[in-house]
Amino acid sequence: MSDVHRALTQIAEIHAQLGRTTVYRGWRSAPVALSGLVGLAAAAWQTAAPPRAPEAFVADWLVVGVVALVVGCVEIAWHYVSHADDRERSRARLVVGQLLPALVAGALTTGALLRIDPGLAVLLPGLWALFFGVGIFATRPYTPRGSGWIALYYWAAGVALLWGARAHPALSPWSVGGTFGAGQAAAAVVLYLQLERPFRRPASGADTGDTAPPAAAGRDAREDSK
Repeated sequence: MSDVHRALTQIAEIHAQLGRTTVYRGWRSAPVALSGLVGLAAAAWQTAAPPRAPEAFVADWLVVGVVALVVGCVEIAWHYVSHADDRERSRARLVVGQLLPALVAGALTTGALLRIDPGLAVLLPGLWALFFGVGIFATRPYTPRGSGWIALYYWAAGVALLWGARAHPALSPWSVGGTFGAGQAAAAVVLYLQLERPFRRPASGADTGDTAPPAAAGRDAREDSK
């Protein structure tokens, strides 16, 4: 019985190792791109609306963030519930578990800054970009190679927003919606190119030119020798 238990443990460890080294394919380009469009649409709507107080500005974007998260992850949730096997579900939990701490840290930081001084809300767009980049980088072992560049984009955008917060103290909807929309569009491109784009095989005979097949060449040689 102990040998059986040891074998099952080793199999579970092998499956866990495969889950860590296999690219997670649950993200899809279309939902990710749509989540970016949610951010862009929210930025356009807020630009046309009267200026918002810091608390209302933050509340609006927290709601938009939740909606965008649901849009971006709806296919993952549907596949998890209806089609995924145990290994795929374990991998999905692993990837989401890597991303979630950064999102929770961003939410806690938001509440703390608003409690200290609502005027500090001008720092939040940059901090949100930094936290989101940290979350994406944490999932990098399980996501396509280009995801690292997406994380670097969010870090660069976050630093730029924080650096310019003093010179531009007014809260701009595009500092959130534009940053997120562009980042999600780039992420959708990475997902499509590296996970979804159909593989095209070279056309048969494309690199053979007019050369006869080996069998035909052999027959020609025998006929010439006669």
